[in-house]
Amino acid sequence: MAQLKNIKKWFWVHRWTSLICTLFLLLLCLTGLPLIFEDEIGKWLSTDPPYAVMPKNTPMANLDNFVSQARHRYPKDVITYIFVDDDEPQVVVNMLPSYASDVKLTHSMQFDARTAKLLKDEPPLNSRPPDFIAVMLSLHRDLFMELPGELFVGLMGIFFVISMISGIVLYGPFMKKLDFGTVRSGRSRRLKWLDLHNLLGIATAAWLLVVGFTGVLNELSTPLFGLWQITDVKAMLDKYKGKPVPKTEELSSIQAGYQTAKKALPNATIVSIVYPGNLYGSPFHYLYWAKGNTPLTSQLYNPILVDAPTGKLTAVVKMPWYLRSIEISRPLHFGNYGGTPLKIIWAIFDIIAIVVLISGVYLWITRRKFYAEYFLRLSAEENNESLITNN
Repeated sequence: MAQLKNIKKWFWVHRWTSLICTLFLLLLCLTGLPLIFEDEIGKWLSTDPPYAVMPKNTPMANLDNFVSQARHRYPKDVITYIFVDDDEPQVVVNMLPSYASDVKLTHSMQFDARTAKLLKDEPPLNSRPPDFIAVMLSLHRDLFMELPGELFVGLMGIFFVISMISGIVLYGPFMKKLDFGTVRSGRSRRLKWLDLHNLLGIATAAWLLVVGFTGVLNELSTPLFGLWQITDVKAMLDKYKGKPVPKTEELSSIQAGYQTAKKALPNATIVSIVYPGNLYGSPFHYLYWAKGNTPLTSQLYNPILVDAPTGKLTAVVKMPWYLRSIEISRPLHFGNYGGTPLKIIWAIFDIIAIVVLISGVYLWITRRKFYAEYFLRLSAEENNESLITNN
């Protein structure tokens, strides 16, 4: 009887954690499917003009050229950050009316990285037509609710992980008299779906746990990044207390700072530059974000602080372990670290997860009679085993 009570406890945990998160997890699986192929879909839907045909190893133009053009075009606006694409030959300069402006007013200029020719002048974010990938990402990440939505989705992820663990515990007792992979298609429809639900769930359990756990970590990125800013970053910037934030005309060459950052981490690729005054940067520094050049380090980012007025290196900042964990977990969540073959595998697993979730909903709707019969049978089996042991 102890085993029956234990199974009932695990069944209760599995049932209620699954019920709480299933519909939200189904939405996340559906929105996550196109996000696996984000790069491919982005290129397919892109209306960007073609890049100039040039030799493969043509170097990037001087970054000061991009900055000069952006400021000449919008002299009253401020540059917030510059994106240096390591996949395509492009540099994107992002601007706002002021650093206090709503980020939805961000507008950007796309340049050919080799020629510094302006390719596209994008209007503010709130004036652009909806971008499919951006909509899917926002829905997947926070249900259009920003930080409260991120925390809610993270909570649903925790329930999902608990549901998976309890499902793994229950699989043995439920299938102990059947061969692995058995689907009793000749019996009732519900029994067939139960066997299929259990089989697909246990067969993809490792993947589901990885995606669920890494998803929870990703949802914590905003509050953990904020924690880092008010602890380590704040302590690092304490010596600048009382100093005025440098004005635009006081900023040093962005190209010189880029070269300084490259010398600090010669085996890394710089992919973005955050300007002083940006909410996610330092009031007194250019913040250069660099990533590794190998498959293992390509998802690990290092921030480099360069003094904005002088262009001198301030520090190569060591990221705390909890932010490193998020960096490592992000490519595992979307399967975008192994090229197209891995993305296809991730998509197949995602579709299987959708089937598991839908079958779970069906099993809940038709639950009562089946589980009453199951627990009666399990109780009878335990009583028979007890009588045999006593005799």
